[in-house]
Amino acid sequence: MQTLLEIQTELNALRARVIAGQQDLPASWGSIPTGYAQDAANLAAYIVFRRQDLSGLQERLSELGLSSLGRCEGHVVATLDAVALALAALAGVCPADAVLPRAGRGNRQGDKRLKQNTQNLLGREPKQRRARIMVTLPTAAAGEARFVRDLVERGMDIARINCAHDDSATWQAMIDNIRAAAAATKRTCLIHMDLAGPKLRTGEMAATPGRLRLKPKRDEHGDTRAPAYFLLDASGEAGGPGLRGAGGLAGYPRLSVARDWLARLQPGDLVEATDTRGKKRIFNVLERMGETHLLACTADSVWLEPGCALKHLSGEGKQRITKLGELEASSEVLLVHIGDRILLSRDAAPGEVGTEEGYAGRIPCAQPEVLDSLRVGERVFIDDGQIGAEVERLDADGAWLRITRARPEGDKIRPAKGLNFPDSDLLLPALSDKDLLDLDFVAREADIVGYSFVQSAADMDRLADELEARGAGNKGRIAKIETRRAVANLPEIIVHGASRAPFGLMIARGDLAVEIGWSRLAEMQEEILWLAEAAHVPVVWATQVFEQLIKENLPSRAEMTDAAMSERAECVMLNKGPFVLDAIAMLDDIARRMRSHQHKKSARLRALHW
Repeated sequence: MQTLLEIQTELNALRARVIAGQQDLPASWGSIPTGYAQDAANLAAYIVFRRQDLSGLQERLSELGLSSLGRCEGHVVATLDAVALALAALAGVCPADAVLPRAGRGNRQGDKRLKQNTQNLLGREPKQRRARIMVTLPTAAAGEARFVRDLVERGMDIARINCAHDDSATWQAMIDNIRAAAAATKRTCLIHMDLAGPKLRTGEMAATPGRLRLKPKRDEHGDTRAPAYFLLDASGEAGGPGLRGAGGLAGYPRLSVARDWLARLQPGDLVEATDTRGKKRIFNVLERMGETHLLACTADSVWLEPGCALKHLSGEGKQRITKLGELEASSEVLLVHIGDRILLSRDAAPGEVGTEEGYAGRIPCAQPEVLDSLRVGERVFIDDGQIGAEVERLDADGAWLRITRARPEGDKIRPAKGLNFPDSDLLLPALSDKDLLDLDFVAREADIVGYSFVQSAADMDRLADELEARGAGNKGRIAKIETRRAVANLPEIIVHGASRAPFGLMIARGDLAVEIGWSRLAEMQEEILWLAEAAHVPVVWATQVFEQLIKENLPSRAEMTDAAMSERAECVMLNKGPFVLDAIAMLDDIARRMRSHQHKKSARLRALHW
């Protein structure tokens, strides 16, 4: 058992190491402007502080009823000084009265710096909750002003526009709707535009004639958990699967029907469909969604193609029939099983399904230059890690992959699915040619620039230089942390980003999980939160928050816990989907409740209610 003097000696030695590192470490980060020097010094102190195992000292301090140092991220030296004062008091050396206020002031100063930096980047803190809510807009937001206003009224604080999709005309229409909704509701809603970056994806597959499947959600017993929702569409456009995960009308599959037939339908009516297999299926008409659209659903699995009969079963005994109109052409998919081979090709021609046993087919790589960096034996993950593979051979055609992970029934590889190469050293520029073109618009219209595929301090300097060249040097920016290299270079990325303009981090948990391994994701997101707090920069908690609720209107228990934990970040991002309005309302409610229970890692001892 250590004596009080031994504990004091250990604490003083720790403080001396922290102070020394606080002087030395920032020198390796380059020139730091005066305005960020205080924050950088605390980040350096925290890094040095965490380079050793402090669990034994923590236990001994806790046994004495003192701070165990577990909440010092924002104010490392101030916390050590406060504990040293308490130990001295236990030893009988009472501090002067003037010293005590300074001890508390040091802790509060770090919290104030984080709060101010957060406000500079993400705007004012919302009423009754600390975390801002960011929502990714679907393409439909360009034409649906009412939908955008609903998002703002429900609690969207920041609208995210993904520059990987659509074009500047669509983005401008979205922005006009956001600003109009903010003015009408007297709320602030910032605009975050996310540069596409060198996102690695599969290319196009050969087209097939239009066919559509309506598929309800079922549980493990085969019982219907949620019906398949779709739109009966009389706009004259070809039907199709809709934009997967989008909001508004674009979130639903669409069946093209005759306008005069649709005009006679009312909510509550039934429609009998004869599908491609000759089976009779019942559609329930739910609600009218504009002059040319009706929302409907079915509890059955239905295969449809142009010409399928739809019969209106009216209460008057009249059965009016229409034929299903044209459907958008779909793309071939590669169905892969463990052990199959596929070719990730350099050739940009549309991919094809294989005809030989064990060869699933060919799909192009949308960025074929990355294939030059691959080596035999390295891992490849497809579609956010759902499918795993290994490089078996490399030749002039591309990379031959052997599938190592897939479901027993097989998995489908579709066009534009993400590719991850966690073992490969891909030295790709964080700003692509497309990004530089998009940056002209983004620098002019956005409040915050989202920076994809950041891997180094040099990447942050490049973005800062490009923004300054466009007269937007003070514009806020958020670095997406989604690769191994970004994690390894995190302190330098933070310092070079935060020292030149309002700055924050986004924990892009989808790609990050694939890159570092699923088992490390929870650990790594905690470490990113800690380092960001030490640097006094805000964090956006992103990827799959309330994903099931947004897509199916049925949250899982795990999602509820994830949403509650996300309140420790300064902002939470929701993706697009048919039920995103419900997700905003749910997240707003949870964030308000959790604010009184926790602040960062600290529990708030509000009276229990049960």
